[in-house]
Amino acid sequence: MKIAIASSGFLPVVDGVTITLINRLHRLSKYGHQVLLFCPDYSCVENIYPNWRDYTGNILPGVRVINLPSESIMGLDFERNITQKSYQTVLQALREFQPDIIHVDEPERLFVGFWKRPGIDFAKQNSIPCVSFFHTNFLDYGKDYFNTPNWLDSILKWVFQFPLAWIYNAYDVTLVSSNVISEKLTKIGVKNVKQGNFLGVDLEQFNREIREEHFFEKQYAMSAIVNQLKIVFLGRLTPDKGWNFTLDAISKLAQEIELENIAWIVAGDGVMRDAIATKLNQLTPNLYFLGRISPDEVPALLVNCDIHVTTSEKETRGLTVLEAFAAGIPVIAPRAGGIQDSIQDGWNGFLYEPQNRDDFIKKLKLLIRDRALRKTMGDKARDYIAEYSWDNAVNNLLQVWEEQIASQKL
Repeated sequence: MKIAIASSGFLPVVDGVTITLINRLHRLSKYGHQVLLFCPDYSCVENIYPNWRDYTGNILPGVRVINLPSESIMGLDFERNITQKSYQTVLQALREFQPDIIHVDEPERLFVGFWKRPGIDFAKQNSIPCVSFFHTNFLDYGKDYFNTPNWLDSILKWVFQFPLAWIYNAYDVTLVSSNVISEKLTKIGVKNVKQGNFLGVDLEQFNREIREEHFFEKQYAMSAIVNQLKIVFLGRLTPDKGWNFTLDAISKLAQEIELENIAWIVAGDGVMRDAIATKLNQLTPNLYFLGRISPDEVPALLVNCDIHVTTSEKETRGLTVLEAFAAGIPVIAPRAGGIQDSIQDGWNGFLYEPQNRDDFIKKLKLLIRDRALRKTMGDKARDYIAEYSWDNAVNNLLQVWEEQIASQKL
């Protein structure tokens, strides 16, 4: 099969979209498919991503990456979006490649750059299917980045749901990885939603045997951490990840329990790094920033931690939650978004009521104080994730693509 993929991002940027994409490409290459990938160009932020050249050109057998001219989005230099003038490059490459199907990740974000629904015109002209994948709840981001009052935020969400539905309804099918998100999109008028298991984890990499007592000393020169409980935050240090709530909740937690024996490990980077460092350094002597880490480092990091915390209320599924499960550690997260599809409250982790710091603290304290509970939840989390391999996820995606190709030929 010849597959053209347009994505809002790719490695070396590390997030749910890019990790999903690189794992997808590895499997498609292994299965013998040909893939042409369009993504933003990261050469202009080489100071942030010095290894960007590793992810351009012919990166795998049968897989070619074309980087399109890009610019910063929402003032975040480390986040890039394609520009309008690059669409002609896309059309020319598609004419030369002659794909059997076009797949678009985050078409709404690409639309903001292209001012076109990506792939649709070429697909119609050539009678091939065009599939979209909904990854990110951008409708909920306004308040985080623009600090809009509640009444205005509600109006803006209502207004922008119409162009969002218009974009996604242009595709033959819109794929989602969560029942919660499927219901949400259907409610705002997206009529072609198909929910399935399209995300995965490489379970072999998250082997519990790589847990070792002096891991952080060997890997990160952090010797004082050996005998401490390790709580890890993995993801972007940006407002949409719930950091304002996190800082407020940990401030209250510090009034209730001693934090001297807890190590707070933050893996990621972003505009809130300094604010997070300033606040948490006032509360605990055991704060460790790892900065941006490569995907290859994630399994060992999670396996050697005890609890994973995420306070983002906007995840469509939460890939880091699945990765923590694969590592055999429990997760505490808000009862919001697609994360609810993964965490069974009290079984493989805890869900707290969004913005309720007392509920968050109560459940986090249970995990901090009860090693046996952490072990039991971690075991159940590992059992839960057993069916979420990347091979299964990509095979599910291939089945959808094949069905769409077959339907076009009828």
